[in-house]
Amino acid sequence: MEEVTTQLMDIIWQYGPKLVGAIVVWIVGSWVVKKLIALTSKRLDKSNTDESLRPFLKSLLSVILKALLFITVLSMLGIEMTSFIAILGAAGLAIGMALSGSLQNFAGGVMILIFKPFKVGDALEAQGFLGTVKEIQIFNTILKAADNKTIIIPNGGLLTGSMVNFQLKTPDVSIGQLVLLMGMMLIRLSK
Repeated sequence: MEEVTTQLMDIIWQYGPKLVGAIVVWIVGSWVVKKLIALTSKRLDKSNTDESLRPFLKSLLSVILKALLFITVLSMLGIEMTSFIAILGAAGLAIGMALSGSLQNFAGGVMILIFKPFKVGDALEAQGFLGTVKEIQIFNTILKAADNKTIIIPNGGLLTGSMVNFQLKTPDVSIGQLVLLMGMMLIRLSK
């Protein structure tokens, strides 16, 4: 019995400080992550970032910071992380290759939301389709055609292909002027 107690005390003295340190780092790190996410949230709310992109950026930052904290705590406990990270990298590569089309559409959606080459309500011609932008989603953009058809275009191809945005940038052009201009163009084309 005394032998077991001695071995138990040796284990506690050997791993106890590491465990306490890891717990302290986890608690403090979690607090810091929450503060950083809150600060980022406030900055994104004040910035000109698209509203549909804000939750994605906040959750992405949260996942990355929590993963780094988790890896730090595990390495403090003495768990070897190099092989674990290599396995995660290989799995990430395999998943990325399997979902390459979806990832391209996802990246295209993020780029559209950041750079805003068009917005909801714009008349757009892309990939052989013409319509009014009804919704910009993270994977697809939805257009409504003149014949009331719904057109769903993947964002990956939309961003890498050519597009024409017919949205007028000059607000002082009235509808009457636009109709007159279109009529004049039709008369010239018919001659």
